Amino acid sequence: MALTTQARSRGRTGEPTPPRRAPRLRSGQWAAWAFLAPVGLYLLLFYAYPLYRNVELSLRDYTVRSFVRGDAPFAGFDNYLKVFADPTFGPALWHTVVFTVVSLAFQFTIGLALALFFVQNFPLSATLRALFLVPWLLPLIVSASTWSWLLNSESGVVNAALGALGLGPVNWLTSPDWSLWSVTIANIWIGVPFNLVVLYSGLQAIPAGVYEAAALDGANARQRFWRITFPLLRPVSAITLLLGLVYTLKVFDIIWIMTRGGPSGASTTFATWSYRLGFGNLVPSFGPGAAVGNLLIVAALVFGLVYVRTLHRRVP
Repeated sequence: MALTTQARSRGRTGEPTPPRRAPRLRSGQWAAWAFLAPVGLYLLLFYAYPLYRNVELSLRDYTVRSFVRGDAPFAGFDNYLKVFADPTFGPALWHTVVFTVVSLAFQFTIGLALALFFVQNFPLSATLRALFLVPWLLPLIVSASTWSWLLNSESGVVNAALGALGLGPVNWLTSPDWSLWSVTIANIWIGVPFNLVVLYSGLQAIPAGVYEAAALDGANARQRFWRITFPLLRPVSAITLLLGLVYTLKVFDIIWIMTRGGPSGASTTFATWSYRLGFGNLVPSFGPGAAVGNLLIVAALVFGLVYVRTLHRRVP
Protein backbone atom coordinates (compact mmCIF):
# COMPACT_ATOMS: atom_id res chain seq x y z
CA MET A 1 0.00 0.00 0.00
CA ALA A 2 2.83 2.36 0.82
CA LEU A 3 4.58 1.45 -2.43
CA THR A 4 1.41 2.13 -4.43
CA THR A 5 0.99 5.55 -2.87
CA GLN A 6 4.66 6.32 -3.49
CA ALA A 7 4.34 5.25 -7.15
CA ARG A 8 1.32 7.50 -7.69
CA SER A 9 3.22 10.41 -6.30
CA ARG A 10 5.83 10.00 -9.07
CA GLY A 11 5.46 10.96 -12.73
CA ARG A 12 5.87 8.69 -15.73
CA THR A 13 9.62 9.29 -15.75
CA GLY A 14 9.90 8.20 -12.15
CA GLU A 15 10.54 11.74 -10.85
CA PRO A 16 8.50 13.11 -7.95
CA THR A 17 5.48 15.19 -8.98
CA PRO A 18 6.21 18.93 -8.48
CA PRO A 19 4.13 20.62 -5.78
CA ARG A 20 1.02 22.53 -6.81
CA ARG A 21 1.17 26.33 -7.07
CA ALA A 22 -2.39 27.13 -6.10
CA PRO A 23 -1.48 29.44 -3.22
CA ARG A 24 0.76 31.52 -5.50
CA LEU A 25 -2.01 31.83 -8.12
CA ARG A 26 -4.48 32.84 -5.47
CA SER A 27 -2.14 35.54 -4.18
CA GLY A 28 -1.76 36.85 -7.74
CA GLN A 29 -5.50 37.01 -8.14
CA TRP A 30 -5.87 38.87 -4.89
CA ALA A 31 -3.24 41.34 -6.04
CA ALA A 32 -5.12 41.90 -9.32
CA TRP A 33 -8.37 42.52 -7.46
CA ALA A 34 -6.56 44.90 -5.11
CA PHE A 35 -5.39 46.98 -8.07
CA LEU A 36 -8.86 46.95 -9.63
CA ALA A 37 -10.70 47.82 -6.43
CA PRO A 38 -9.93 51.60 -6.44
CA VAL A 39 -11.04 51.90 -10.07
CA GLY A 40 -14.19 49.92 -9.41
CA LEU A 41 -14.99 51.97 -6.32
CA TYR A 42 -14.43 55.19 -8.27
CA LEU A 43 -16.77 54.07 -11.07
CA LEU A 44 -19.45 53.05 -8.58
CA LEU A 45 -19.31 56.29 -6.58
CA PHE A 46 -18.92 58.83 -9.38
CA TYR A 47 -20.65 57.12 -12.34
CA ALA A 48 -22.99 54.31 -11.39
CA TYR A 49 -24.55 55.95 -8.33
CA PRO A 50 -25.12 59.40 -9.93
CA LEU A 51 -26.64 57.68 -12.96
CA TYR A 52 -28.95 55.66 -10.73
CA ARG A 53 -29.96 58.79 -8.81
CA ASN A 54 -30.65 60.66 -12.03
CA VAL A 55 -32.89 57.88 -13.32
CA GLU A 56 -34.63 57.69 -9.94
CA LEU A 57 -35.19 61.46 -9.96
CA SER A 58 -36.78 61.31 -13.40
CA LEU A 59 -39.25 58.60 -12.31
CA ARG A 60 -40.58 60.39 -9.21
CA ASP A 61 -42.47 63.60 -8.54
CA TYR A 62 -39.91 65.48 -6.48
CA THR A 63 -40.40 68.83 -4.79
CA VAL A 64 -37.95 70.62 -2.55
CA ARG A 65 -39.67 69.19 0.52
CA SER A 66 -39.87 65.63 -0.79
CA PHE A 67 -36.29 65.84 -2.03
CA VAL A 68 -35.10 66.59 1.52
CA ARG A 69 -37.39 64.04 3.16
CA GLY A 70 -36.96 61.40 0.45
CA ASP A 71 -40.66 60.49 0.21
CA ALA A 72 -41.46 61.57 -3.37
CA PRO A 73 -44.28 59.56 -4.97
CA PHE A 74 -43.57 57.37 -7.98
CA ALA A 75 -44.57 59.12 -11.22
CA GLY A 76 -43.42 56.66 -13.88
CA PHE A 77 -42.81 58.33 -17.23
CA ASP A 78 -44.92 61.42 -16.44
CA ASN A 79 -41.82 63.62 -16.25
CA TYR A 80 -40.74 62.48 -19.71
CA LEU A 81 -44.21 63.20 -21.07
CA LYS A 82 -44.03 66.69 -19.55
CA VAL A 83 -40.69 67.27 -21.24
CA PHE A 84 -41.97 66.12 -24.65
CA ALA A 85 -45.08 68.31 -24.31
CA ASP A 86 -43.11 71.37 -23.20
CA PRO A 87 -42.87 74.13 -25.88
CA THR A 88 -39.15 74.37 -25.16
CA PHE A 89 -38.50 70.79 -26.25
CA GLY A 90 -38.60 71.38 -30.02
CA PRO A 91 -36.35 74.48 -30.11
CA ALA A 92 -33.95 72.98 -27.54
CA LEU A 93 -33.65 69.79 -29.60
CA TRP A 94 -32.97 71.77 -32.77
CA HIS A 95 -30.42 74.00 -31.05
CA THR A 96 -28.66 70.93 -29.62
CA VAL A 97 -28.46 69.29 -33.05
CA VAL A 98 -27.19 72.45 -34.77
CA PHE A 99 -24.70 73.22 -32.01
CA THR A 100 -23.36 69.65 -32.03
CA VAL A 101 -23.20 69.03 -35.78
CA VAL A 102 -21.68 72.40 -36.71
CA SER A 103 -19.14 72.20 -33.87
CA LEU A 104 -18.05 68.67 -34.82
CA ALA A 105 -17.80 69.48 -38.53
CA PHE A 106 -15.61 72.54 -38.08
CA GLN A 107 -13.55 71.13 -35.21
CA PHE A 108 -12.69 68.01 -37.19
CA THR A 109 -12.03 69.83 -40.47
CA ILE A 110 -9.82 72.52 -38.93
CA GLY A 111 -8.08 69.99 -36.67
CA LEU A 112 -7.32 67.70 -39.62
CA ALA A 113 -6.01 70.59 -41.72
CA LEU A 114 -3.73 71.70 -38.88
CA ALA A 115 -2.56 68.12 -38.28
CA LEU A 116 -1.63 67.76 -41.97
CA PHE A 117 0.19 71.08 -41.71
CA PHE A 118 2.21 70.21 -38.60
CA VAL A 119 3.08 66.68 -39.70
CA GLN A 120 5.54 68.23 -42.18
CA ASN A 121 7.96 68.87 -39.26
CA PHE A 122 9.16 72.29 -40.34
CA PRO A 123 11.20 74.61 -38.05
CA LEU A 124 9.28 75.85 -34.99
CA SER A 125 6.62 73.19 -35.65
CA ALA A 126 6.67 71.98 -32.04
CA THR A 127 6.45 75.53 -30.69
CA LEU A 128 3.47 76.47 -32.85
CA ARG A 129 1.76 73.18 -32.04
CA ALA A 130 2.16 73.90 -28.34
CA LEU A 131 0.60 77.35 -28.80
CA PHE A 132 -2.43 75.80 -30.49
CA LEU A 133 -3.00 73.75 -27.33
CA VAL A 134 -3.60 76.86 -25.22
CA PRO A 135 -7.41 76.99 -25.81
CA TRP A 136 -7.65 73.36 -24.71
CA LEU A 137 -5.62 73.95 -21.55
CA LEU A 138 -7.49 77.03 -20.36
CA PRO A 139 -10.39 76.57 -17.92
CA LEU A 140 -13.74 76.80 -19.66
CA ILE A 141 -14.82 79.74 -17.52
CA VAL A 142 -11.78 81.69 -18.73
CA SER A 143 -12.40 80.82 -22.39
CA ALA A 144 -16.11 81.61 -22.21
CA SER A 145 -15.48 84.91 -20.40
CA THR A 146 -12.89 85.88 -23.00
CA TRP A 147 -15.31 85.21 -25.85
CA SER A 148 -18.01 87.17 -24.04
CA TRP A 149 -15.66 90.14 -23.95
CA LEU A 150 -14.62 89.71 -27.59
CA LEU A 151 -18.24 89.55 -28.78
CA ASN A 152 -19.59 92.30 -26.55
CA SER A 153 -21.93 94.53 -28.55
CA GLU A 154 -20.56 97.82 -27.22
CA SER A 155 -16.91 97.30 -26.32
CA GLY A 156 -16.04 94.01 -28.04
CA VAL A 157 -12.96 93.63 -30.23
CA VAL A 158 -14.95 91.91 -32.99
CA ASN A 159 -17.37 94.82 -33.40
CA ALA A 160 -14.44 97.24 -33.25
CA ALA A 161 -12.83 95.36 -36.15
CA LEU A 162 -16.11 95.45 -38.08
CA GLY A 163 -16.33 99.19 -37.48
CA ALA A 164 -12.80 99.63 -38.83
CA LEU A 165 -13.94 97.86 -42.00
CA GLY A 166 -16.93 100.16 -42.32
CA LEU A 167 -19.49 97.58 -41.16
CA GLY A 168 -22.14 98.06 -38.52
CA PRO A 169 -22.01 96.39 -35.09
CA VAL A 170 -23.62 93.01 -34.50
CA ASN A 171 -25.42 92.00 -31.30
CA TRP A 172 -23.62 88.68 -31.06
CA LEU A 173 -24.82 87.67 -27.60
CA THR A 174 -28.13 89.54 -27.33
CA SER A 175 -29.69 88.88 -30.73
CA PRO A 176 -31.82 85.73 -31.25
CA ASP A 177 -30.32 85.43 -34.73
CA TRP A 178 -26.70 85.40 -33.58
CA SER A 179 -26.53 84.02 -30.02
CA LEU A 180 -26.48 80.33 -31.01
CA TRP A 181 -23.79 80.95 -33.64
CA SER A 182 -21.72 82.91 -31.13
CA VAL A 183 -21.55 80.09 -28.61
CA THR A 184 -20.92 77.63 -31.46
CA ILE A 185 -17.91 79.65 -32.64
CA ALA A 186 -16.51 79.70 -29.11
CA ASN A 187 -17.00 75.95 -28.76
CA ILE A 188 -15.26 75.32 -32.10
CA TRP A 189 -12.27 77.37 -30.96
CA ILE A 190 -12.03 75.36 -27.74
CA GLY A 191 -12.40 71.94 -29.41
CA VAL A 192 -9.95 72.32 -32.32
CA PRO A 193 -6.80 71.54 -30.24
CA PHE A 194 -8.23 68.16 -29.14
CA ASN A 195 -8.85 67.15 -32.75
CA LEU A 196 -5.39 68.42 -33.69
CA VAL A 197 -3.63 66.31 -31.06
CA VAL A 198 -5.50 63.07 -31.79
CA LEU A 199 -5.37 63.36 -35.59
CA TYR A 200 -1.71 64.38 -35.51
CA SER A 201 -0.93 61.19 -33.56
CA GLY A 202 -2.90 59.17 -36.11
CA LEU A 203 -0.98 60.70 -39.01
CA GLN A 204 2.34 59.87 -37.39
CA ALA A 205 1.29 56.20 -37.14
CA ILE A 206 0.90 55.90 -40.94
CA PRO A 207 4.07 54.30 -42.41
CA ALA A 208 6.13 56.62 -44.60
CA GLY A 209 6.79 53.77 -47.03
CA VAL A 210 3.17 53.84 -48.15
CA TYR A 211 3.55 57.43 -49.34
CA GLU A 212 6.86 56.63 -51.03
CA ALA A 213 5.26 53.78 -52.96
CA ALA A 214 2.35 56.01 -53.97
CA ALA A 215 4.75 58.73 -55.14
CA LEU A 216 6.60 56.18 -57.28
CA ASP A 217 3.28 55.20 -58.84
CA GLY A 218 2.68 58.83 -59.80
CA ALA A 219 0.01 59.73 -57.26
CA ASN A 220 -0.31 63.44 -56.55
CA ALA A 221 -0.98 65.03 -53.15
CA ARG A 222 -4.75 64.97 -53.54
CA GLN A 223 -4.79 61.30 -54.52
CA ARG A 224 -2.49 60.39 -51.64
CA PHE A 225 -4.81 62.11 -49.19
CA TRP A 226 -8.08 60.53 -50.38
CA ARG A 227 -6.69 57.06 -51.12
CA ILE A 228 -4.09 56.66 -48.37
CA THR A 229 -4.28 59.21 -45.58
CA PHE A 230 -8.03 59.43 -45.12
CA PRO A 231 -8.75 55.65 -45.25
CA LEU A 232 -5.89 54.80 -42.89
CA LEU A 233 -6.96 57.60 -40.55
CA ARG A 234 -10.57 56.41 -40.44
CA PRO A 235 -10.36 54.51 -37.08
CA VAL A 236 -8.73 57.51 -35.39
CA SER A 237 -11.26 59.85 -37.01
CA ALA A 238 -14.15 57.73 -35.75
CA ILE A 239 -13.02 57.81 -32.12
CA THR A 240 -12.25 61.53 -32.41
CA LEU A 241 -15.76 62.28 -33.66
CA LEU A 242 -17.33 60.03 -31.04
CA LEU A 243 -15.49 61.68 -28.14
CA GLY A 244 -16.24 65.09 -29.60
CA LEU A 245 -19.92 64.19 -29.89
CA VAL A 246 -20.16 63.06 -26.27
CA TYR A 247 -18.34 66.19 -25.09
CA THR A 248 -20.38 68.60 -27.24
CA LEU A 249 -23.72 67.12 -26.17
CA LYS A 250 -22.99 68.00 -22.55
CA VAL A 251 -21.46 71.45 -23.11
CA PHE A 252 -22.97 73.73 -20.51
CA ASP A 253 -20.32 76.14 -19.23
CA ILE A 254 -19.73 77.99 -22.49
CA ILE A 255 -23.40 78.57 -23.28
CA TRP A 256 -24.39 79.49 -19.74
CA ILE A 257 -21.57 81.97 -19.22
CA MET A 258 -21.98 83.65 -22.61
CA THR A 259 -25.77 83.77 -23.11
CA ARG A 260 -27.46 81.75 -20.32
CA GLY A 261 -29.41 80.06 -23.09
CA GLY A 262 -30.96 83.33 -24.27
CA PRO A 263 -32.15 85.65 -25.41
CA SER A 264 -35.65 84.17 -25.21
CA GLY A 265 -34.25 80.64 -25.40
CA ALA A 266 -32.48 81.28 -28.73
CA SER A 267 -29.36 79.38 -27.59
CA THR A 268 -30.99 76.92 -25.19
CA THR A 269 -29.77 73.33 -25.55
CA PHE A 270 -30.69 70.23 -23.61
CA ALA A 271 -27.76 70.80 -21.24
CA THR A 272 -28.76 74.35 -20.30
CA TRP A 273 -32.46 73.44 -20.24
CA SER A 274 -31.80 70.59 -17.81
CA TYR A 275 -29.88 72.92 -15.51
CA ARG A 276 -32.55 75.62 -15.72
CA LEU A 277 -35.29 73.14 -14.82
CA GLY A 278 -33.40 71.70 -11.89
CA PHE A 279 -31.60 74.72 -10.46
CA GLY A 280 -32.41 77.87 -12.43
CA ASN A 281 -35.93 78.54 -11.09
CA LEU A 282 -37.28 79.53 -7.70
CA VAL A 283 -39.42 76.38 -7.78
CA PRO A 284 -37.11 73.71 -9.23
CA SER A 285 -38.47 70.84 -11.32
CA PHE A 286 -36.11 68.04 -10.36
CA GLY A 287 -37.97 65.31 -12.23
CA PRO A 288 -38.21 67.00 -15.67
CA GLY A 289 -34.66 68.30 -15.31
CA ALA A 290 -33.36 64.79 -14.67
CA ALA A 291 -35.45 63.50 -17.60
CA VAL A 292 -33.79 65.96 -20.00
CA GLY A 293 -30.38 64.90 -18.68
CA ASN A 294 -31.26 61.25 -19.27
CA LEU A 295 -32.18 62.05 -22.87
CA LEU A 296 -28.65 63.35 -23.37
CA ILE A 297 -27.21 60.20 -21.78
CA VAL A 298 -29.31 57.98 -24.06
CA ALA A 299 -28.21 59.94 -27.14
CA ALA A 300 -24.54 59.57 -26.21
CA LEU A 301 -25.04 55.88 -25.42
CA VAL A 302 -26.74 55.20 -28.78
CA PHE A 303 -23.91 56.79 -30.75
CA GLY A 304 -21.37 54.92 -28.64
CA LEU A 305 -23.06 51.58 -29.35
CA VAL A 306 -23.20 52.39 -33.06
CA TYR A 307 -19.47 53.07 -33.04
CA VAL A 308 -18.67 49.84 -31.16
CA ARG A 309 -20.87 47.79 -33.50
CA THR A 310 -19.26 49.37 -36.57
CA LEU A 311 -15.79 48.73 -35.15
CA HIS A 312 -16.56 45.04 -34.53
CA ARG A 313 -17.81 44.63 -38.09
CA ARG A 314 -14.53 45.93 -39.47
CA VAL A 315 -12.39 43.64 -37.32
CA PRO A 316 -11.79 40.37 -39.27
